[in-house]
Amino acid sequence: MTKKEGLLVVCTNRKAYHDYFVLETFEAGLSLLGAEVKSIRQKEVSLEGAFVHIENGQAEILNMYVKPYKFNSLSEPDPTRPRRLLLNKRELRKLHAGAEIKGQTLVPLEIYFKRGWAKIKLALAKGKHNYDKREALKKKDLHREMEQGFKNSIRF
Repeated sequence: MTKKEGLLVVCTNRKAYHDYFVLETFEAGLSLLGAEVKSIRQKEVSLEGAFVHIENGQAEILNMYVKPYKFNSLSEPDPTRPRRLLLNKRELRKLHAGAEIKGQTLVPLEIYFKRGWAKIKLALAKGKHNYDKREALKKKDLHREMEQGFKNSIRF
């Protein structure tokens, strides 16, 4: 989707696609402070090492780094503070049940703005083993070689 459709991708967690099999994705709102929104709009955010935790019927994202906004005149919040995720009860129950299964976890995939609101794409994911990662890399290399061979074989 493009910016015209109201979607502006700010940050993606590419390592999550390498380390996990994505089973199901969810969209959640982010509860942020004003200065954090400005920092995220400037793409000063990182999802590296971030994870989602559900407790007492509320979902929180932990270890998400948001660089403090340099023009903020108020007190600066902690850059890695827990941030509440806005989900409805049905989605929370589904995510909690999925995360309770052994080997599955909740991983943030990307942060984006949709119609002016900060959203996060969550995934219910299962961890990959080393041999799964190697197989995925082999497939990617083969696909790249096929594309290059096809591209070089067509001459006008």
